[in-house]
Amino acid sequence: MENKNIFKLHAEICKALGHPVRIEVIDLLGDKEMSFGDICKATGCLKSNLSQHLSSMANKGILIQRKEGLNVYYKLSSKKVASACRMMREVLIENMQKQKSILENL
Repeated sequence: MENKNIFKLHAEICKALGHPVRIEVIDLLGDKEMSFGDICKATGCLKSNLSQHLSSMANKGILIQRKEGLNVYYKLSSKKVASACRMMREVLIENMQKQKSILENL
């Protein structure tokens, strides 16, 4: 059996993704880099809240941050993060479609 520590680490990453703004940021970044200001405009999130979300994701290794002058830029540490989130969204949509079908057949 695998070392159970990997499951604990996996859970920590999942916790770091456990907010709609963080999922939105991952979707926005996809395969590109964006500045803090551009992410803030796109999400409509308050600067202080967004800063906390981005810092948390960077600390967990989900995002990479780069400073250039006064600007901070963010990108995903791996494209697999975006792929994993897309897959989970697909599961969600499939489940919603199944529920809709069940309700329609009542």
